[in-house]
Amino acid sequence: MPDDFERMWADLAPVGRSAVSGGYFRQPFTAPEAELRGWFREQCAARALRVEEDAFGNLVGWWDVGSGPAVVTGSHLDSVLDGGAYDGPLGVVSALAAVDLLRARGVAPARPVGVSVFVEEEGSRFGLACLGSRLATGTVSWEVARELRDGDGVAFGDVVEGVVAGGSSSLLASVGTYVELHVEQGRDLVDRGAAVGVASGIWPHGRYRFEFAGSANHAGTTRMEDRADPMLTYAFTALGANKQARLAGERATFGRVSVTPNGTNAVPSHVTAWLDARCSTSESLTALVDGITAQATDRAGRDGTSLTVTAESVSPAVAFDAALAARVAADHEDGDWPVIPTQAGHDAGILSAAGIPSAMLFVRNPTGVSHSPAEHAELPDCLVGVSALADTLERLLR
Repeated sequence: MPDDFERMWADLAPVGRSAVSGGYFRQPFTAPEAELRGWFREQCAARALRVEEDAFGNLVGWWDVGSGPAVVTGSHLDSVLDGGAYDGPLGVVSALAAVDLLRARGVAPARPVGVSVFVEEEGSRFGLACLGSRLATGTVSWEVARELRDGDGVAFGDVVEGVVAGGSSSLLASVGTYVELHVEQGRDLVDRGAAVGVASGIWPHGRYRFEFAGSANHAGTTRMEDRADPMLTYAFTALGANKQARLAGERATFGRVSVTPNGTNAVPSHVTAWLDARCSTSESLTALVDGITAQATDRAGRDGTSLTVTAESVSPAVAFDAALAARVAADHEDGDWPVIPTQAGHDAGILSAAGIPSAMLFVRNPTGVSHSPAEHAELPDCLVGVSALADTLERLLR
């Protein structure tokens, strides 16, 4: 249903968009994200989908048909800071459009169908990626989640109200299969000349907090050889991480830094930097992070600084159900869809790791850029994605 997709996409386009960069600021429990959640409820009401919300803010719009284990599709509506339009919302809009297409085809599902919106998938506010789906599956406890804090010191427990001690979610209790459509966050499909693909698995990845401590001092009067400068240690660590990752064919990124006292004319006393590391195997991830830590520790000893490293989150490799992926990918009018790995984390990976058979569809991104305003997908490819998702759901609902 092209008109439905385009109308929904146009509705979302201005919400949370920066007039300066063109990127999106849709952090969880902020006004733009609340507007999107309201929009989702309106779309579900227009389709007679019953909306269920758990205590943590996760949503599912239920098409109450059939019986037995449900098939759920969807994604998230939050964004990274200054992010792109497609990461998350494309999966939600496509899921609603796929329901429209199934109804237009006259499909009578044998099982219930759900359209999901998981909260704080990006971890852009409270630091833990896929927080909503982790809470919904019970892989993170409320006692841990409620203590997470944003950059202003606001606790997750302060913005999510009414959760009692030991709180949990039953939102996914009836789910038998989960399918997530997502914009591709790389160039694999571009290189293959394919509009859609299917995920084989997700690389193991983690977020690590590097805290460098030194001594604050005057930028002008302190001789270079008398300094204990944690910024220097951090700079060498960032360069070293880049080199180690390149040599290993893996990924290492320092994308967030906090400096104290953060003055132009002062040697800092503390630098805190967050490492995002992603590797093809869990053993490679451990080796890469250990190597970066060892090099940083050695440099700190030479700089007269100190280093503390804390793993804030580590996600193991996810191998999606191979039989399910093959079933989704095979025997289409234009041939089998390619099955490809992804280095990005997704709610589907959390559900899969929790024992819910899951699959992912990717829609081609001609720029190959994601987590940026340059992220893109062409409308014809988006519509192919809607049709592919509807085809997949129809197969699973027979």
